[in-house]
Amino acid sequence: MPVVVVESPAKAKTINKYLGPDYTVLASYGHVRDLPPKDGSVDTENAFDMKWEVGTDSRKHVKAIADALKDDNALILATDPDREGEAISWHLEEALRKRRAIKKDTPVSRVVFNAITEAAVTDAMKNPRAVDEPLVHAYLARRALDYLVGFNLSPVLWRKLPGAKSAGRVQSVCLRLIVEREMEIEAFRPREYWSVKAQLATPRGQTYEARLTVLGGQKLDRYDIENETAAELAVQAINSRELTVKSVEAKPANRNPSPPFMTSTLQQEASRKFGFGARQTMSLAQRLYEAGHITYMRTDGIDMAPEAVAAARDAIGDRYGKEYVPDSPRIYKNKAKNAQEAHECIRPTDMTRDAANLRVADDDQRKLYDLIWKRTLASQMAGARLERTTVDVSSADGQVVLRATGQVVLFDGFMRVYEEGKDDVVVDDDDKRLPQITQGETADKRAISPEQHFTQPPPRYTEATLVKRMEELGIGRPSTYASIVTTIQDRGYVLKDKNRLKPEDKGRLVTAFLMNYFRKYVGYEFTANLETELDDVSAGERDYIDVLGRFWREFTAAIEETAELRISEVLDKINEVLAPHLFPPNEDGTDPRLCPKCGVGTLNLKTARSGGAFIGCSNYPECRYTRPLGVPNGDDGNAELDGKVLGHDGEDEITLRIGRFGPYVQKGEPTEEEPKPPRASLPKGWEPAEIDLDRALQLLSLPREIGAHPEDGELVEAGIGRYGPFVKHGRLYANLPDVEEVFVVGMNRAVELLAEKAKNGRGRGSTAKALKELGEHPQDGGPVNVMEGRYGPYVKWDKINATLPKDMDPATVTMEQAVELIAERAAKKGGKKKAAPKKTAAKKTTAKKTATKKTPAKKTAAQKD
Repeated sequence: MPVVVVESPAKAKTINKYLGPDYTVLASYGHVRDLPPKDGSVDTENAFDMKWEVGTDSRKHVKAIADALKDDNALILATDPDREGEAISWHLEEALRKRRAIKKDTPVSRVVFNAITEAAVTDAMKNPRAVDEPLVHAYLARRALDYLVGFNLSPVLWRKLPGAKSAGRVQSVCLRLIVEREMEIEAFRPREYWSVKAQLATPRGQTYEARLTVLGGQKLDRYDIENETAAELAVQAINSRELTVKSVEAKPANRNPSPPFMTSTLQQEASRKFGFGARQTMSLAQRLYEAGHITYMRTDGIDMAPEAVAAARDAIGDRYGKEYVPDSPRIYKNKAKNAQEAHECIRPTDMTRDAANLRVADDDQRKLYDLIWKRTLASQMAGARLERTTVDVSSADGQVVLRATGQVVLFDGFMRVYEEGKDDVVVDDDDKRLPQITQGETADKRAISPEQHFTQPPPRYTEATLVKRMEELGIGRPSTYASIVTTIQDRGYVLKDKNRLKPEDKGRLVTAFLMNYFRKYVGYEFTANLETELDDVSAGERDYIDVLGRFWREFTAAIEETAELRISEVLDKINEVLAPHLFPPNEDGTDPRLCPKCGVGTLNLKTARSGGAFIGCSNYPECRYTRPLGVPNGDDGNAELDGKVLGHDGEDEITLRIGRFGPYVQKGEPTEEEPKPPRASLPKGWEPAEIDLDRALQLLSLPREIGAHPEDGELVEAGIGRYGPFVKHGRLYANLPDVEEVFVVGMNRAVELLAEKAKNGRGRGSTAKALKELGEHPQDGGPVNVMEGRYGPYVKWDKINATLPKDMDPATVTMEQAVELIAERAAKKGGKKKAAPKKTAAKKTTAKKTATKKTPAKKTAAQKD
């Protein structure tokens, strides 16, 4: 029996069902090899030779495949139909040859299928081929580039910009987009303008709204009515004249559907309609694909197979009627820069199956499938026919003209099924319905309303608009968008706030550094051109060693130029570049960089030994003024409070201090005997200006002893920690709902909270209670349970705890999902721990583990884009 290898056990199970007992179907669990996270894994002196290493978690999977080949001397590589899938097949073949599991007479073939359906799989098995060498070369080039940038640029960041984290090749460019958008927003100055609208009525009493378009016989531009005075004059001009309908013009209009989804547009639309992040969308799509419901979800093609087009047209006719089927199929061409269109669009595998008939328990998967199904059918439906009406209402002298617009849908076409969402919704007057209006009739003025407006800055990126912009620029590829957007958030460079991406100060510093010393390598055009070169490698039109060689020569020269840079030089440069953000102008016109405390020193960007950056006075140590980066010019109003004497506790002075990590109170001053005097940070919500001696002493007295626990006599305390106010008994902590309760909570209340925490299994040192018992780990044995934790539900197996994604209901977690989360968590912890004793052996054709992506031993500077 031939051995068929796919990427995940979920796919293995489904494909095994299609192929039957004549095949052994196993899973590789994603990539089986990667570059070791250390220097020298890419030999730049020897034609960029790469030293690969089989991952700790992957060894047992490679062994299982090797063992199967002892009996089944034929290997069929059936990993995903893209560059990563090709690379996984190549890695697997190389690893098996290295351990001599593949013999000279072992036939090795590669098959690809765009959907996991019986027809697609069986057809693919009839058309085997060899591993695509150009696709593998493109992967090798990309992986080497990411490694070389990570392992050479990141150390420069660490040395020259303390506190900075790793820099990725494409991630840094993505971060630049977000930072530059924020700088546009900060530099934006709103401009005032006014508009005038009138509520008019027909002789039949039906009302409609019209806006002023001509005043004084001149057509109005956006900013012509500059202020309230001009607006009032416009209102008077309208009120002083009789109005009649000058013209009514109705024009037909057509609207055509959007093309079917590719990876980027699916991520954008799922974000707009459901608020899904890019990673969440891809995870849901992966499961739908593996279950055979949709085609492969990593693609930049919008083409649809002819048989799928025919099936969609048949489904449209059967469900909605023949009038919704256009005369000829719609053909779409990709407009995105560098799009390869190597694969089909993302579409349902069965056009007749809507979400209501989908055998899926997860609501989010059902939502996403419904979106894909509707978009696919709509893309092949007839266009909508509209009638747009424009009504001009004028005074007799033509000095005042108002215009009303609206539309009527004559035939809804594709709009019956689906309409594409918008990133930033703007109210469109054209969408309004108008009553019957006849030319020459009078227009009765019911109300006239001047409205003040201000121009708006460009909006911050959402994940959807960021992906769209990257796609337009040709940066990144479908398989990388989700990881890029997620990584810059994980590194603390970007904060997601109300679905908008805002750069953190750390991200600004990194971008400023890279823009000044490695501008070329965070350039949009350079990055897009490099993507084009990698596409040329995929097509066999360019040698990947040449691409790497040219890049490396120029890149190493840029690295060497920074060798002599001193940290002070870097900080001075960033001070200059980020001055508008770090030191915005003061309203009173005074120097924004003059220290507000001593009035002598100059404010500068500084770095701490422990990492991170802050603003400090150049007159140190005489002046110890500091503030966080995020508080420009100390305009939190607290600078003058730094050093304020609140009173005395015995001989010790109690003072209020403003540090770079926020306000705090301090008892006494540093001495040789006590270099770090007692301090306590102000809790969230406590304003420094309202702190008095009593409040300060309360804080300095924490933790507060409540008394001996009535059951065991052990001390019970109350305090304030990094996660807020708490009561503590031994190793068991229970949160308090309010900071004020720390100072008054009694024993009865504390014991009640601690007992409740212990009962729920959520306290430190307590035994947690399982929300759901899933059974034995299918591969390594040992119980797998869903638990309720302090920071939310998680999956537990032996000593590994894996947090559940926010969108995952603990009650619906399956063993396959749990094992996938456990594997990912094990990899993040730095390699697989010692396995629990095996209790059951998993059958190779029915493994229950879900697919995991490549899991290097630990995160490194060379993390992939």
